[in-house]
Amino acid sequence: MYEAIKIVHSYWAYLVVLVVTLATINALIGFFGKKEYAPKDFRISLFGLIVTHLQLLIGIVIFFVSPTIMWFTDGVSVKEIMGDPLLRLYNLEHPLMMILMVVFITIGYSKHKKKLTSTPKFKMLAIFYTIAWLVMLSRIPWANWF
Repeated sequence: MYEAIKIVHSYWAYLVVLVVTLATINALIGFFGKKEYAPKDFRISLFGLIVTHLQLLIGIVIFFVSPTIMWFTDGVSVKEIMGDPLLRLYNLEHPLMMILMVVFITIGYSKHKKKLTSTPKFKMLAIFYTIAWLVMLSRIPWANWF
């Protein structure tokens, strides 16, 4: 079961990176280009929200079934986890930063819906999706991607 979930999480991650990148670029172009907010902009940002939330759910399952996660293993201390860069990445940095990424996307999406005109809508999306995009890119385990 773990291997199947890991494969889904790994391949879904490509979609997450693609969609969040697209949504971020769309928001930046909309804001700096002074474009009118259209239904396609709503759908792009919504799809970014959906794919990141699904990835978070898959990641939570992996966090509790993965042999790489050592928090729940007898005999493994926090000092050992924090002392090993790879263990620290998988046990702390990647999960924490991806949760923050989802939080930023959720906040940006929620705030943009409350704005009434195009420029503030794009501004909220541009700020929060860009922060989320940078956070996401900072803690992807790139060595496992290629």
